Amino acid sequence: MSELILTRDERLRLRARAHHLNPVVLLGTAGLTEAVVKETDRALAAHELIKVRIPGDDRDEREATCVQLADRLGAARVQAIGKLLVLYRPRPEEDKPPRSATAARPPHGARPAAGSRPAPSKGRPAGPAPRAVPRRSSGRGR
Repeated sequence: MSELILTRDERLRLRARAHHLNPVVLLGTAGLTEAVVKETDRALAAHELIKVRIPGDDRDEREATCVQLADRLGAARVQAIGKLLVLYRPRPEEDKPPRSATAARPPHGARPAAGSRPAPSKGRPAGPAPRAVPRRSSGRGR
């Protein structure tokens, strides 16, 4: 596979989404092993957007690991800051979960279909009348 290329706007949007995420894959001292690649693949399939922690003090080596990991998984490198790498790989259409009922709601302010809900009542809502609260006097001048 080859690395996925994103536009600037897509990259900025994904960076904002990834800001609060914690790393879900941590590379060990053995580096980029087949087990790490499989675990990263599973995490991308489940979440689409993940953070990976890559140890080591050599910047060039970390960069090479980032490129190799993204290339092997067909993912996009969204951001790399220090020892953290943000990866993104969209799910295939057939693997996406069905949209929830809340996502199918009409936009705010749209009129519902006729007969879908009762008409709002006019006047005060049913129930006990509000209680009158006596005014307190300040105690001055009276």
